Amino acid sequence: MAVQTNTRVLLNKVRGILQFIQKRHRVKTKWAATSPKLSATDLALQNHDVMYNMQLGELWPSVRVGLLTEQKYGALVNNFSCDDTVMYLQSLGCQDFIASSLHMEGSKAADSVIPPYSESLQFDQPIEGTYTDLTRASISPNVKCFVFPKGDISRFKPARPDSCGYLSYYLMDAASVLPVLALNVQKGQSVLDLCAAPGGKTLALLQTQAIRFLWANDWSGSRMSRLQRTLKSCLPSELCSEDNLCITSLDGRKWQEVGENGTFDKVLVDVPCTTDRHSLVEEDNNIFSRSRTKEKQSLPLCQTQLLLSALQAVRVGGEVMYSTCTLSQLQNQCVVEQAMSLAKEELGISAEVVDLQPFTALFQDTFYFAPDMNVGVMVLPHLTANFGPIYFCKLRRLS
Repeated sequence: MAVQTNTRVLLNKVRGILQFIQKRHRVKTKWAATSPKLSATDLALQNHDVMYNMQLGELWPSVRVGLLTEQKYGALVNNFSCDDTVMYLQSLGCQDFIASSLHMEGSKAADSVIPPYSESLQFDQPIEGTYTDLTRASISPNVKCFVFPKGDISRFKPARPDSCGYLSYYLMDAASVLPVLALNVQKGQSVLDLCAAPGGKTLALLQTQAIRFLWANDWSGSRMSRLQRTLKSCLPSELCSEDNLCITSLDGRKWQEVGENGTFDKVLVDVPCTTDRHSLVEEDNNIFSRSRTKEKQSLPLCQTQLLLSALQAVRVGGEVMYSTCTLSQLQNQCVVEQAMSLAKEELGISAEVVDLQPFTALFQDTFYFAPDMNVGVMVLPHLTANFGPIYFCKLRRLS
């Protein structure tokens, strides 16, 4: 009898152990739910590897290394500063990539017995293509941006207020200056910066000292605060008067409701995008975080709507510059082509793509441009010239 009792006790213990094991396996999915998830930066890298390997092919490995390496900056000179900023930057071993490019082009022109350039460099050249047969690029002599030589990874020190209280220069991706230069703002023109914050391109526009009136807009309140701080730290108060500068926080997709349509000579629309470089290094405010999936998916639609607003805001004969800081074809060429198609079909607005090859030819010693672009221009990150990515495309409104 004692043996039978001990056997029953042992069997009960074994059953208890088996039941415990079975229960444990039943809740295993809960353990998996608490396992670490991929970070937003990891998700961004996975996305880039899949999308851009197909898009860029053999170029992607070098671009990938550039994106994962520290970005190279340029120092945009503030013409309203009281300091001799140019001399200081030259003492660091930097050079103004704009002036040096114009000097080289001027030397070639002189060798070709072409009349010397005066205030700006002009091109009038017929080209072949579907979108346009005439292009014209002009470089403002007032915009100065200094960079360290190729392969030099030195950093600029943060600018400090001068004796007048203004920052002597503004640090930004030097490639971001190119859309402003290519927009070719002429003396006395009115300009709309539809997505102005955080303010680097807006500041570059004002450095041309050619704009009669600038309307700077951005729908993000927090980003607008950065824009206002940037302009306040660099510009004299008289330049920020209502007669010269208007700053608003409106939804650029609904610009037609403002009533300022067909009035601007030039429009810059630097749209929100996946910001490829930022998304690989910053967890905060990362568009690839799971909570922002829908926002990321809706970006091409938002970008198309913004470009449509820009085409409505510019006058006939005026020009629009579309730009992003992403490599994505869906956010670049596809948006431009879709907006042009919708503008013609639904708004009766026709536009052409302006060829920028003569413009980009000036800066091939500073930037690495993507080859064989059908629509627009792309600056690719590269270890020896780690600027970008910056995409920009210039449109001229025809009707």
